[in-house]
Amino acid sequence: MQDHHKNISLGFTPQTFSPGVHVCQILSSDDEREDSLLQFILSGIRSHERTSCFSSKTSERKVEVFLRHHDISYVESRDQKLLSLSNTEDVYFKDNRFEPDEMLRLLQAFYEEAIGMGYSAARVIGEMSPDIQHVEGGSRLLEYESRVSMLQRQYPVTAGCQYDARMFDGATIMDILKVHPLMVVRGTVVHNPFYVKPEEVLNLS
Repeated sequence: MQDHHKNISLGFTPQTFSPGVHVCQILSSDDEREDSLLQFILSGIRSHERTSCFSSKTSERKVEVFLRHHDISYVESRDQKLLSLSNTEDVYFKDNRFEPDEMLRLLQAFYEEAIGMGYSAARVIGEMSPDIQHVEGGSRLLEYESRVSMLQRQYPVTAGCQYDARMFDGATIMDILKVHPLMVVRGTVVHNPFYVKPEEVLNLS
């Protein structure tokens, strides 16, 4: 049964949070990306949170070996639907389009299914591909991130969003930061001073 009062760990920081936080991680190295992703997965499994990862750079093999070092079976976690791995492009760019409505539907369904299956909570970590800048619907990225924050008010799925600073220009990175209430700074999660509320981004206020 879900415990609405239990704080969770993201794995890559000693801090704890209420379920349903929306964190942006601006990356500058592959090692940083992978370490954070693996720690996020490990923390989710250990706390019995249904966990999903969207990455085109992390293989099943890497995750399997990492989990084995922590006495966790990747195959068992996968078969129990406790952990799922997907390629970034397969999730975000189905039919070579970016559809925020479909992504939000998937997040809601993932959360509802997790609770229905008896997991304590649900979390996802996604590495955004720079292809978002070129696919149809990619211009709706900020709308999507803002709507994730709104969705979490009712369906508190914890979301970690990874963006590689080497793949996006400075102006785009600043825009991305504006739609995430929390950000990672030198391994610590902090309240984002650049954050703009979803209602303002979406002109709903």
